[in-house]
Amino acid sequence: MVDRGFELETRLRQREANDLKRALSPVDRVAERGYFAEPSGGNLPVLESEEALVFASNNYLGLTDDQRVQDAARQAAATVGTGAGASRLVTGDTLVHHDLERLLAETKRTERALTFSSGYAANVGTITALEPDVIFSDELNHASIIDASRLSDAEVVIYDHCDAGDLRAKLTARSERASESAPSAEAGSPAADESWLIVTDSVFSMDGTVAPLEAICSAAERFGAWVMVDEAHATGLYADGGGIVQSESLENRVHVQMGTLSKALASQGGYVAGSNELIELLVNDARSFVFSTGLTPPAAATASEALHVSRHSDAREKLWENVAHLRDGLEALGLDILGDSQILPVIIGDRRDALDLAAGLREREIVAPAIRPPTVPEGTSRIRIVPTAAHDEADIVTCLEAFQTVGNEVGLL
Repeated sequence: MVDRGFELETRLRQREANDLKRALSPVDRVAERGYFAEPSGGNLPVLESEEALVFASNNYLGLTDDQRVQDAARQAAATVGTGAGASRLVTGDTLVHHDLERLLAETKRTERALTFSSGYAANVGTITALEPDVIFSDELNHASIIDASRLSDAEVVIYDHCDAGDLRAKLTARSERASESAPSAEAGSPAADESWLIVTDSVFSMDGTVAPLEAICSAAERFGAWVMVDEAHATGLYADGGGIVQSESLENRVHVQMGTLSKALASQGGYVAGSNELIELLVNDARSFVFSTGLTPPAAATASEALHVSRHSDAREKLWENVAHLRDGLEALGLDILGDSQILPVIIGDRRDALDLAAGLREREIVAPAIRPPTVPEGTSRIRIVPTAAHDEADIVTCLEAFQTVGNEVGLL
């Protein structure tokens, strides 16, 4: 009989042979330190006896175990419920959701905001609901942007990473094509009935680079395109708890601001902020919103309180102090550090060297996994180091000492 199934074992063996097989390694809590378990497959995990320092989390402000944030989650669960119970358009819409969306809109300096069950759902729902004819996308954009662009059926034009000049060139070339196909359109402009969307992360999670948003907005305005910015790794960390858009005062030039609640805001979910008309469209046409159960009330309350803490405490200041200390120390060791943000990619190059360095760090109770292809390009394997506001000076010193010791042992220093 013909077997039309899937060769799963073969595919897994191939991943293992290429050093690409990943496994789950549970931890007892989400914080700046914790007890980890070895990968156990489907068996019950067993926690190790030594506590490890975590320098790989997106819990940038260290708020996952903040008492104020946890109390907000508990109160929401007790008074509203543990889950929304249905789509927001059915019975899953609560005052907790609206309070969070009001605060997000205030922070992002927009008319309204809307929350989704995940950042992935926010990107997919928004881009497909907009139905752009052409999407101009940074080559290193997040997978959710890539997948959303595919699902939208738009023509996708990739421009070089953080290169506004290349974006302008791609816009110009596409405009010339549009003008040729629509002679009645104004010279140098896209066809009148064609919609263009420029999409970029603001902070890129694997490189730590920051998009040149002002230059991107200028290019967009030259050609009448809309701009969508994914602030997943920036929300809560910049001006008044906002992102790069707020730090550069570009709210009136960026049409769609997207972000997550699952990183600096210590919760789960995603959001989109923009005009009243944009949010009304998403409420009606974003399938990942319409056909998903609403964000849980405890998640919404958690994000609200975390955003309040971000705006009205010294958490952001502590984070940036730790970032500066760690970057200076790593560079003093002679390591190559990319980026301009809280994400500090230590470029190693060779895949095997990066894995050996990560393993050596782990033996010294520093959790900082290796990032290798296909997540990053060949020859750029790295250790992605991320401090949090909850790390103290001794933690940073311990991390740097481990890098120095292991770097010498594996021949990288």
